[in-house]
Amino acid sequence: MLSIARIAAAALFTALVPLLLITGSVRFVINLPALYSYGFDRYEISEYTRIERADLIAAGKQIRDYFNNDEENLIIRTYVGGVLAESLYNERETHHMRDVKALVRGVYLVQMLVLLYMVAYIAVGFWLRRADFWEMLGRDVSRGGKLTLALVVVVGLLALVAFNQLFLLFHLVSFSNDFWMLDPRRDYLIAMFPQGFFFDATMLIAFCTIASATVLVAIPRIARIIARGWQGEGR
Repeated sequence: MLSIARIAAAALFTALVPLLLITGSVRFVINLPALYSYGFDRYEISEYTRIERADLIAAGKQIRDYFNNDEENLIIRTYVGGVLAESLYNERETHHMRDVKALVRGVYLVQMLVLLYMVAYIAVGFWLRRADFWEMLGRDVSRGGKLTLALVVVVGLLALVAFNQLFLLFHLVSFSNDFWMLDPRRDYLIAMFPQGFFFDATMLIAFCTIASATVLVAIPRIARIIARGWQGEGR
């Protein structure tokens, strides 16, 4: 019975590795200032919206802060064509941003819960098996990295060939209303963040996840190299 519990715990640990890496990458990208400035420049958002680049950068920071604070509504005060807008986003956009914030905070929560389980798994593993647990942990981590690579490669390929359909499906699944259906001709939120921006963000998330998963896959080999080095020095 105990061996079954150990196998189940290890399998769950391995299965949660992709979730940890993906949520970590999502959190990193969401809060990456360079992504926002890159998107504003690449898609010429300043020219389209008549909002100065510096004001767009400031708005991007307010959005990142909003995801990490306790404010209910996002209110961006900026200039559009030289005219002060007390609140850049209308009621529909503001409501959608509340939904997005709830989704982002959900990602944060999932990441924290996964981390808590992993810390508990590692602590119990070392308590039960002492130094012998290192090898098992290395295998679990490496398997989780391989599983992550497989999942991200499949989803990444789908995104490359059918991003529009996946983007639509994501919104239909994630939101219970249609406030996400915005018009770039009148809604600044979608004008500032066109679909191309989200494609670029998705590719960056995939890259970060693949990079971190590759490191995990290599951990057992790195550990063996280090161990051989120590053995060589001890001779």
